[in-house]
Amino acid sequence: MDVSGLAPIEQTALLTEYCRALDARAARPILGDPLADATVRQIDHDFTALGATPSVVALVALRAKMLDERIRAFVSDHPDAVVVDLGAGLSSAVFRVDPPASVDWFSVDLPAVVALRAAVVPSHAHARTVAASVLRPDWTANIPAERPAFVFADGLFAFLDKDSVVGILTRITDHFASGVVAFNDYGPVGKANQFIGRLTTSRNASSPHRQWNFPGFKDARQPQSWNSRLRLIDESSAMHRPETALFPTGLRLASRLSRRVPSIARKARVLQYRF
Repeated sequence: MDVSGLAPIEQTALLTEYCRALDARAARPILGDPLADATVRQIDHDFTALGATPSVVALVALRAKMLDERIRAFVSDHPDAVVVDLGAGLSSAVFRVDPPASVDWFSVDLPAVVALRAAVVPSHAHARTVAASVLRPDWTANIPAERPAFVFADGLFAFLDKDSVVGILTRITDHFASGVVAFNDYGPVGKANQFIGRLTTSRNASSPHRQWNFPGFKDARQPQSWNSRLRLIDESSAMHRPETALFPTGLRLASRLSRRVPSIARKARVLQYRF
């Protein structure tokens, strides 16, 4: 499948799926998603130019695993739930979570990415795609509003500016009656952090790493000041998980140090807010 026509922001979907594929190929995977590997093998692209370093692969795999766990827990408590994957890309999370038939799953992404997804990711009986930009207010138009909703973003917010993230959170709480919004976060990200990240991942001008836009925040309660309906219910760092034993050496050492240096732990956290 040729993906040469994808814009740089759309290519971010390739990076996250390639990371999950590389994890699946590992002798001791963290996420272990063979469908990710099967998806990547259908795509004609130089994935090595995306900057999927061993540390990036490990963190992408672990944050996906952490989000999967939270979706399963929510669905267990709310078997009539609606699950919404924002910036879904090529993710096969619906297959990993395997929700009951009473759950409806919606994968939202830009039209070009949704078209690629339809070509390389198997369909799921209880999942539908929404071809729309999450920056437009109408992306929720055909998603049920009254059922409990679990809305999550795996990697998406890093590529948006603050106003866009605030707008998405507002749209979620305006549309859905109740639920949880969850996303991965990197703590405060300054210009120096972005520059170093690009140097250590990829110098390619079209690299997804160069699409980084969100400045982040230190205090996990910060989104509550943007949206009065949000209440923080969980702040968990990937650096504190037992799977860090599978991290590459440098990242494993950073995970140990994160117990004493909270700023390191904030660089790889998953946050949940109830509304």
